[in-house]
Amino acid sequence: MARRLRFNGTGSGVNGCPSLHEDLDTGEFIVHGPPLTEADDVAQLKHLNEGEVPIVVPRELLVDFAPKAVTRVPNIIGLDEFDRLFTQFQHTAWRLESRRRYASDELTDTYAQFTRGEPVNWAGVDAEWCAERREQTGLGKRFERVRIVDNPPTTGQLYLLDNARRNSAVGEKIFNLRRVDANQLSLPTEDFWIFDSRLVALLNFDDADNLVNVELVTEPVAVLRYAMTRDAAMHHAIPYEKFAARLTAKED
Repeated sequence: MARRLRFNGTGSGVNGCPSLHEDLDTGEFIVHGPPLTEADDVAQLKHLNEGEVPIVVPRELLVDFAPKAVTRVPNIIGLDEFDRLFTQFQHTAWRLESRRRYASDELTDTYAQFTRGEPVNWAGVDAEWCAERREQTGLGKRFERVRIVDNPPTTGQLYLLDNARRNSAVGEKIFNLRRVDANQLSLPTEDFWIFDSRLVALLNFDDADNLVNVELVTEPVAVLRYAMTRDAAMHHAIPYEKFAARLTAKED
């Protein structure tokens, strides 16, 4: 079975070499870069076994992208502290939604309306949440989301596509990305928020699609990986209006 590798970073902004990848299952690291080939240099290496290739790695690559500890203790925050992040950030809040369903959505009256085929009137739904979003966007702050959609879309994904009208009305910018494109981009199957490109709130769900806790990630290298995910997703995602129109045209 192929390894599950995650690209951690590169020491080069030009050709991507050398680079560092992490095996998500074993915790091992894979480095690729220019080999050490000078015979006099290779002769100085100890314990270089047959079949092994010495790789030249800049110090900066290891400093920037290698783990700083053997194990990292998760920083789990309460939901109240998580809620405060949406008013305490200064510039940007960005979300990736990668799940096929969210159990909390299915408990709402709007979800019941939607699944019955009734038009949902989003005006005034969750007025407190809408008022807070309007207040924050009125301060010049930016909220954006990319929602990944399967083919065919799940009921929950179609519900959120309709729900995007409410989010858009209060100042959020909603984009969609097909699952096949997300997989080709090797995007993580995680849900998270990035605030001001300096901290990540990783949303952890149980097997029944309930949000169980929120993990705060502040390590610069880890935050950078999530920011790279954001940049790739935003480059390929399209505004929800265009995505919905294409979906409708395909169904017709």
